[in-house]
Amino acid sequence: MSNNNTMSRRKFLSVGAGATVGAAAAIGAPAVIASRDTKFKWRMQTHWPRGTWYYEEIFQKMADEIKAATDGELEIETHQPGSVVSTGDTLRAVQRGTLDSAFTWPSYWIGQIPVAGHLNGNLATWESHEEMHLFFYDMGALDIIREAYAARGVYQLGPYSSAGIALYSNRPVRTLEDFRGFNIRSTGTAARVFEKMGAAPVSIGGGELYQALQTGVVDATHWGGIAAGWGMNLQEVTDYIIRPDLVAHTNGEVIINMDKWNALGSDHKQVLDSVLRATAINSSAKFSHRDAQHMEEFVNDYDGEIIHMEDEVIEQMRVHSMAVVDEVSERDPDYSGKVGALLHEFMEITGKL
Repeated sequence: MSNNNTMSRRKFLSVGAGATVGAAAAIGAPAVIASRDTKFKWRMQTHWPRGTWYYEEIFQKMADEIKAATDGELEIETHQPGSVVSTGDTLRAVQRGTLDSAFTWPSYWIGQIPVAGHLNGNLATWESHEEMHLFFYDMGALDIIREAYAARGVYQLGPYSSAGIALYSNRPVRTLEDFRGFNIRSTGTAARVFEKMGAAPVSIGGGELYQALQTGVVDATHWGGIAAGWGMNLQEVTDYIIRPDLVAHTNGEVIINMDKWNALGSDHKQVLDSVLRATAINSSAKFSHRDAQHMEEFVNDYDGEIIHMEDEVIEQMRVHSMAVVDEVSERDPDYSGKVGALLHEFMEITGKL
């Protein structure tokens, strides 16, 4: 890069959220500045279908901002689900270098990396983007999660928010009794919480959700927040949106092949960290705004109904959610155990337990 470009990048970094050099050093990567003649082109696949508004406005926008912030030295070639590998094979593809990076969903591999479930968020825990950020960045949960991914040859860049977790349903759900026998499409630790509440979780891919709701295979589903589900046209095949959100902010993740991460200079690494944090805020705001708009449309244009769960439901959901956290901690003490302990501390200092 020229001196002018270097100064431009430094100005960008000076307002960023902080360097990731320390995290890189923790996994043995040298802190270096990239050669000004070095250019990288990465393939990054997402689980979000092309054609949804968030594919372009969040995923593609993040890739464009990385290229701009690095003066074209790091270019992200974006890929829709299945275009390089299946969504279920994404983690392995990043490990092996078939994909350089992925913008994806952590709960897909909690069987391999149990602590990944904490990135998605635990039901009835944090209630704002600030609380989520506090937990991961200030209390150190993300550092522990990064260690777990590094053990598999993957760098965990961090979370991006898609606002809350909302239920689209064809059955009204207000009370604890309403959860009994409730067939709900769910994934990860959320599915285990629903099971403890008497529901019957079902694992169904995103591309099959519409038909599953339309044909009655499931009673309800969560696909991020209201706006995320709207992007999948779930409003067309459901009668109810259940409030409040099951967790205020749920997160996806950006993961990177470790060799590709280590090949970057500290300046490129800091750009990635700063752009992802900005993307998380931007994504959260966009989803939250659309959530509010779509609730009104759901009632007025689709003759739907907004159902509010009783406070007792949320209280019991919180109890079951922390019980699942403890169960995972027992099976994975090195990583989940440490993050679980931090979550208990978080719940106490924020007055939730």
